Amino acid sequence: MLVQHFLKNSAERLPDKVALICGEERLTYREIDEQANCVAGFLRELGVQRQDRAAILLDNSVESVISLWGILKADAIFLMLSPTMKAHKLAYILNDCQVKALITHTNKARVVSEAISEAKSLENVMWVGKTDAIPSLSRDPAKSHSFASILSSIGVAQGTRLKAQGEKQITDLAPYALRPAPAANIDLDLAALIYTSGSTGDPKGVMLTHLNMISAATSITTYLENQEDDIVINVLPLSFDYGLYQLLMASKFGGTVVLEKSFTFPYKVIEKMVQEKVTGFPGVPTIFAILLGLKDIGKFDFSNLRYISNTAAFLPPAYIERLREIFPQVKIYSMYGLTECKRVSYLPPDEIDHRPTSIGRGMPNEEVWIVNESGNPVGPDVVGELVVRGSNVMSGYWGLPDETARTLKPGKYPGEVILCTGDLFKMDQDGYLYFVGRKDDMIKSRGERISPKEIEQCLCSLEDVAEAAVLGVPDEILGQAIVAYISSHDGHKLTEKQVQKHCRLNLEDFMVPQVVHFIENLPKTANGKIDKLALRAMG
Repeated sequence: MLVQHFLKNSAERLPDKVALICGEERLTYREIDEQANCVAGFLRELGVQRQDRAAILLDNSVESVISLWGILKADAIFLMLSPTMKAHKLAYILNDCQVKALITHTNKARVVSEAISEAKSLENVMWVGKTDAIPSLSRDPAKSHSFASILSSIGVAQGTRLKAQGEKQITDLAPYALRPAPAANIDLDLAALIYTSGSTGDPKGVMLTHLNMISAATSITTYLENQEDDIVINVLPLSFDYGLYQLLMASKFGGTVVLEKSFTFPYKVIEKMVQEKVTGFPGVPTIFAILLGLKDIGKFDFSNLRYISNTAAFLPPAYIERLREIFPQVKIYSMYGLTECKRVSYLPPDEIDHRPTSIGRGMPNEEVWIVNESGNPVGPDVVGELVVRGSNVMSGYWGLPDETARTLKPGKYPGEVILCTGDLFKMDQDGYLYFVGRKDDMIKSRGERISPKEIEQCLCSLEDVAEAAVLGVPDEILGQAIVAYISSHDGHKLTEKQVQKHCRLNLEDFMVPQVVHFIENLPKTANGKIDKLALRAMG
């Protein structure tokens, strides 16, 4: 079985069921399947072959969903990139895994044009948006194509609604719509590359096979008890694996996804939840903090809501109490995961009152345990590194064999590997896990793993900055807040707002420091390195 079979099977079983609600658009399983077949056929015509890489740089949208399935149906590997990604990072990723095709929006033309001037492997760019807004590319032989025209010119089955954005719609039946080419991949082939921050500051691509993603989706939908009548709202970006899996999992069990761009306008999202009779609400502490801060939240009818899930950062017990008051009939799932295996654990809802600080036990079809510095298992309540064993564990980091070897270690049984998470936990006598901290200085904020070095490099590119250091500090809502320490050159004065503006221009939104401290000289260790332990002690 392959990931795209989630969509194929649901389209055959429930062709006329609404699978996706996005803004005013409502697409059935049949419509998504047919349009994805069109994209897959076009990619193959462009020369995209089995296991080639194709990237998506789009906000949450109908086009991002169709593109994802189309890439998989073309036997290629998809990359769902953060829509706030800047040009230098985009260029690095395009080159790192030699992306052949990019699907993006004309409103990202400046960033994309700058990035692809350095992307030697990129051959084709498909643009969402009006044709007359498609930019001229500076680098030949990269070719531009209109996403809407691709669907229109190839054709879709009669009755399919096409978001053509001002272009003439054509509904002629075409070969790709109903007769896609057979899949060549097997479940050991890669389905996705998800880029996450690396310890060096450069992003690294987590390699996920079809088997990895199917295993994770199967386990999660099992403990969430998802059914065909579930309607899940997703306000998380599809570039965040927690958001991505909402789409994949709903297609697996034949449910409906209500896809929103964000939670920026909470009342509109809540009204949509009520209107569409949403049964599942995945979120992170930042989202629940906003929700709990709404004064009149009690006036809305949430009688259809069945479950809430939280991951990315610890959900404070006080939040759990408030959520229980507002949603007394709702099951609350507290969870923990990381990109390298998607999900590790969940806390059964009936345990949340007894163990509110736990992130649960290992999920179905997975084993977890804790080891000491020598790699030996430890007993209850002893702090050590969390280890994960299961078919959901990644196959490694793209092009980084040494880093892969540090993270994936030989297991107990011949030929297997286990994932050493780098996270410190302890486990009680009943097998429930409790997060303690990280072994390295990587920051986990808003569900994203962030390299301090990447932010420090950005800060040091400011003309007035002499030295910079970045730390993550505990934060109830963010998991960790990003704090920057800066020393300026003599006679130069910077403000926190200036520093944050510079970071917003050069980094993704989740990497911008929440706090900036200015000190005359950063403390140093005996060998002259910046002493981050001393900075932590300063508070």
